[in-house]
Amino acid sequence: MTALASGAPPAEQTRTADPPGPLEAFLRDARLDDAETTALWAAMGDATRGGRRMRPALARAAYAAFGGTHTAAVEHVGDAIELLHAAFVMHDDVIDNDQVRRGRPNVAGTFTSRGLAAGAGASAAQGYGRAAGILAGDLALVAATRLVATTPAPPATVARLLTLLDDAVTESAAGELRDVRFALGVDDPSLADVLAVGELKTAAYSFCLPLCAGGILAGVDDATVASLDRLGRLLGIAFQLHDDLLGVFGDERATGKSTLSDLREGKLTVLVAHARTTAVWPRLARHVGDPDLTVAAARQARRLLESSGSRRFVEDLVHRHLDAAHAEAHRAGLPDDALAGVASLIDHRGWAA
Repeated sequence: MTALASGAPPAEQTRTADPPGPLEAFLRDARLDDAETTALWAAMGDATRGGRRMRPALARAAYAAFGGTHTAAVEHVGDAIELLHAAFVMHDDVIDNDQVRRGRPNVAGTFTSRGLAAGAGASAAQGYGRAAGILAGDLALVAATRLVATTPAPPATVARLLTLLDDAVTESAAGELRDVRFALGVDDPSLADVLAVGELKTAAYSFCLPLCAGGILAGVDDATVASLDRLGRLLGIAFQLHDDLLGVFGDERATGKSTLSDLREGKLTVLVAHARTTAVWPRLARHVGDPDLTVAAARQARRLLESSGSRRFVEDLVHRHLDAAHAEAHRAGLPDDALAGVASLIDHRGWAA
């Protein structure tokens, strides 16, 4: 039974106690010439450990659903996609000026502390940390490309995978840049514009890439790959919308995700974009983007997002995308039970009581 076919989400099926990251074999072969390089590679390795490994699970699910039997090939590509994810995360942390990831220092945070310990001032140490984050992301991106290029598969299949990887990186970069531009506050993006950013940033590489890669490795034709791509976009948008809801209405104890950060940062999610079109926006606007937002003020913001209908609008949008994903899965030729557990990708255990 595939990860998509079972009742538990891929995150739970693949999680183990501190599994080795996909960089570890690469790290073992690296020629480390000095303490700085050694520290950078160590921080990179740490950045790939933990997490849900949802993307390899999706690749395996699609591969198995279409009759794939060469497990080594799909595991190889799954590791490549995890490295790509690590690269984007490290670059994202630099863009967002974040120093912590999963409750511990990220690459930038590790090297900022390293700079401070060496006697540098705060500004210089932060610059050192940013440089390390950029370089680590670059190295992980190259490692991901190298892994795809060395997939144990026929040359024509590897060529298709490399094109797929190139498309995913291009879309993700475009989505990230649009997201950063939205934060400038100089545009008036529509709901469709905000949805498009989620599709580019999240769906393209986290859902379309692994699903299509699994299909390609199993030998499906271009029409089926196109259908898997549509399926990935539908699932990815639903996942991002649900994640945005958890960022405001979730139970922090269950999700580990702050319910204040998105509001404090003024993150332009579909939830906020919809609220901007409603009568509550003049009262809500002062809370969105307030770096000093209190728990009480956040509670008021949630009430406004509910009374405006924005929360219900996004919840309905999640379900519409999931329904469309089920229909697309059938068009792609996936077995009837292949999406039995897909709704568990977007479960409700993380909601606040």
